[in-house]
Amino acid sequence: MKRKMRRRRERTKEKKLQERSQKQLQDKVGDRKVSADLEENIRFISQVLGDGADLITRKFTIQYAPDRQAALLYLDGMSNVPLLDNFVLRPMMLQGEQVKNKTELWDLIFESLLHTGETKKQTEMRSMVESLLSGDAILFVDGCTEGAVIGAKGWQQRGVTDPKSESVIRGSREGFTENLRVNTALIRRRLKDPDLRMKNYKIGVRTNTNVSVMYIEGVVDDAVVKEVEDRLKSIELDGILESGYIEEMIEDTHWTPFPGIQNTERPDAAVANLLEGKICILVDGTPNVLIAPAVFSQFYASPEDYYERYLIATFLRGLRLVAFLTALLLPALYIAFISFHPEMIPSKLAIAMAAGRASVPFPSIVEALVMEISVEILREASVRLPGPIGPTIGIVGALVIGEAAVSAGLVSPLMVIVVGMTTISSYANPSYNAAISVRLLRFPFMIVAAAFGLYGIMMSLMILLVHLIQLRSFGVPYMSPLAPLRISDVKDTLIRVPWPWMKKRPVTFRPGDDRREGET
Repeated sequence: MKRKMRRRRERTKEKKLQERSQKQLQDKVGDRKVSADLEENIRFISQVLGDGADLITRKFTIQYAPDRQAALLYLDGMSNVPLLDNFVLRPMMLQGEQVKNKTELWDLIFESLLHTGETKKQTEMRSMVESLLSGDAILFVDGCTEGAVIGAKGWQQRGVTDPKSESVIRGSREGFTENLRVNTALIRRRLKDPDLRMKNYKIGVRTNTNVSVMYIEGVVDDAVVKEVEDRLKSIELDGILESGYIEEMIEDTHWTPFPGIQNTERPDAAVANLLEGKICILVDGTPNVLIAPAVFSQFYASPEDYYERYLIATFLRGLRLVAFLTALLLPALYIAFISFHPEMIPSKLAIAMAAGRASVPFPSIVEALVMEISVEILREASVRLPGPIGPTIGIVGALVIGEAAVSAGLVSPLMVIVVGMTTISSYANPSYNAAISVRLLRFPFMIVAAAFGLYGIMMSLMILLVHLIQLRSFGVPYMSPLAPLRISDVKDTLIRVPWPWMKKRPVTFRPGDDRREGET
């Protein structure tokens, strides 16, 4: 019943969004058609764009008909001007013999003189305005009631570079860019499969952001594809500026610190997930590609795990698990042992800890909170500072503050070691989003440890585990394949077995074709 009500609400939202978007453009353009009067068409486009300073209007005479004028309109900085000069203006102004028939003239222009790969006729002004705002050029000819939309997008963009947030020792050095078509091409180049499907959407009433959904037909679960498409269509926002907008709008629950959708800057990681039966959502203007569904274990796996030998990959995954537990629990355990369970500490270590804390005026929880918050501030500052300075400030700042705090008797030397180990462990996570979740949860664990000791930590871990088990990502249990247990998928979670043993895709994602190998 709840699912039906949710679907009904989503359909209602989608209908309202479409009506709002259509009404907004309708108010300015209406159902206006292309006029046979060239000046009227130019005047109307200029009026719709508010006499925009970046609107370029190039009038010229057609060689086919010297008594007829045409106009090419495009937005400065959005279109490829050399392409328009060489393959639109030059042929129309310099080539052809004179003709008198208007219909014949337009057909000749469209079929013989527009030498670009993407050109289409258009009679609706609304469609022409949308194309103009997307970076295409539009062409009007005096006396013709049709216009032409010329694919000429050509704005400045960043080249393909090494992904900054997902560095690897072995593997591709290519990362996604802010250009949607470059990103889809990076995936197509690696996945030469005719079953690779791509569906395009425009989301955002004002921004009309291009969004592409990619999946492999026959491998992906069709129910998940439909669910993703329904959620995308239900988004009701004025603008989409980054994939994070969409991630938050379509995830299953907002009441969790754990990411319900994975994001990546690596084309090889995106292709690997497509081959497992997942869906990639690409958003124009951002290098971060969304991957759904997502499970907990994939946030602690690196693309490099599949490029190294399986023993090395298994060892590294074990290290990441230890780092996860260290980053989450080490400060809380320190507080619990100091405040409630000193008898569990070995005698020599207890004496050393007592000597170190002899001059500290604060309880262990205050000591830990002060140091952890200081480190988090330093970490945030190092991210915001310019590239070469940021890491240096983070390291030097932590050393200086730690040494000064110990010298002043504000914290114990062991506390500095605990905070240092915790900080280093949080960097071992391949996923920035998952690492942020652990950093956030560390503070509730510290507070519970200060109030209830080890018993509080154990209860908090149980609550956290129950929370993780009940989470879903597009219908897929978040803790799969451990809860529910799927033995066949465990071979690629905490460990990684050799490739010859992974002949089937993970059943967690309900693939249509579960075999990685072809027919034998």
